[in-house]
Amino acid sequence: MKNFTQHGNTTVFEHCVSVAKFSLLMAQYLEKMFKLKFDKDSLVRAALLHDYFLYDWHDKTVPGHNIHGFTHPRTAMLNADRDFGLNEVEKDIISKHMFPLTIMPPRYRESVLVTLADKWCALCETFKVDVSSYIIYRVNYRIALANGELEAEGQTAEQAL
Repeated sequence: MKNFTQHGNTTVFEHCVSVAKFSLLMAQYLEKMFKLKFDKDSLVRAALLHDYFLYDWHDKTVPGHNIHGFTHPRTAMLNADRDFGLNEVEKDIISKHMFPLTIMPPRYRESVLVTLADKWCALCETFKVDVSSYIIYRVNYRIALANGELEAEGQTAEQAL
């Protein structure tokens, strides 16, 4: 995964790590703010493996390279299941992370988070936008406010942001 380029100058490995980080950040935020529960182990594991297709999709000699966006989720899921063994949530996350290019929508909330994080990271990588540090700072700040770990000088968490 470190040998293949994903978007721009970003490797598949770097992309998957970014997707895992953003998925986890969103899950932590939603847990703190809305009391939603997530299977964070499956979320992170599948986010790290969501592009485990093991080929260079930019190589025009690779069969099907021109429909990679439609076909790689299944390939990645089969490879990951073969090499690591996946649970049902992980299979759903990996096989549906390209929705709406995949016909079936995500079944689990973890799948939705990885799908959204994947789109966000792909946009940032493609257009060379580095907003990750700012977003991570704001999400962590908001979580700290929600936990009462910070005071916002007489403001509520929503007003402070």
